[in-house]
Amino acid sequence: MALLLAACSQQELYGQLSERQANEMVAVLRIAGVKADKVAARDGKTFTVTTNPGDFSRAVEVLHDSGLPRDNFDTLGQVFKKEGFVSSPLEERARFTHALSQEISHTISSIDGVLQARVHVSVPEKNPLSDKPATATASVFIRHRPGLDMTQQVGKIKALVVNAIEGLPYDNVTVVLFPAESMPVVAKPAAPAPASIWGTDSFKPVVAIGAGLGVAALVLAWFLGWRQRRSASSGHALTVRNRASSAPPPSKSAHSS
Repeated sequence: MALLLAACSQQELYGQLSERQANEMVAVLRIAGVKADKVAARDGKTFTVTTNPGDFSRAVEVLHDSGLPRDNFDTLGQVFKKEGFVSSPLEERARFTHALSQEISHTISSIDGVLQARVHVSVPEKNPLSDKPATATASVFIRHRPGLDMTQQVGKIKALVVNAIEGLPYDNVTVVLFPAESMPVVAKPAAPAPASIWGTDSFKPVVAIGAGLGVAALVLAWFLGWRQRRSASSGHALTVRNRASSAPPPSKSAHSS
C-alpha cells in the first residue's frame, strides 16, 4: 500500500524514453536539487521520468535549460524507407536534403557543450540550360551551455558541414551560436525556528494571569506581614499597661508620718 501511494504521488514528466535518456534526465534533475525517479514501462524497453507534483514546473525548466530530452533525428534509412509508392525527382531531392540536415544536426548535437543543434540545407535544383553547378548553402543553429566559449569550434563545425554536403563552398556555411540562459539558483527555505511557548499568542493570557497572581501574592504577603507587625506592637503595649496596673503603690515614709 505504501509503494502504491508513493507511485500515485509522483507526476510524469516524460515517457517513452530509452534507459540512457531517462538516466541522463534523472541525473540532471537530482544535481539541480529536484527529486526525480525513473520507472520502467510494462514492455521493459522504455522508461518514464517522474517527480513530485510540487517540483513539476521546476523540473521542466531545468530539463529545458539543459536541452533535455534531446531531439530525435531521422536517419537516412528512415527517410528513404520504401513504402511501395513512386516518388517524383522533386520529392526525392527534398527527402535527401532533409536526411542530410538530420544527420548533420545529430552529429553536431553530439559535441560536448551543445544543447541543441539545427542545420538547414538549401540545395537548389540544377538548371539543365546552365553550365554552372548549383551552389548549396547551409545555416547552422547551435544552442550551447552558458559560459562556454564555442567560437574556437566554429571553423571545425563549418568544415564538418562542407565535407558532408557535395558542392557546398566553405563561405556558404553560416554558424550562429546562442548561449542558453543560466538556471536561476533557488535557495532552499530555511528551517523554521523551534516553536517557543513564550512567543505564541496563546501563551500571552497565561503570562498576564501569572503576573496578576504574582502581584496579588506580593500584596497579600505585605498585608500579612503588616498585620503581624501590628499585632506584635499591640501585644507589647498591652503587656506594659498590665505591668503598670499590677505594681504595688509606693509606701509612706517615716518623715511624712
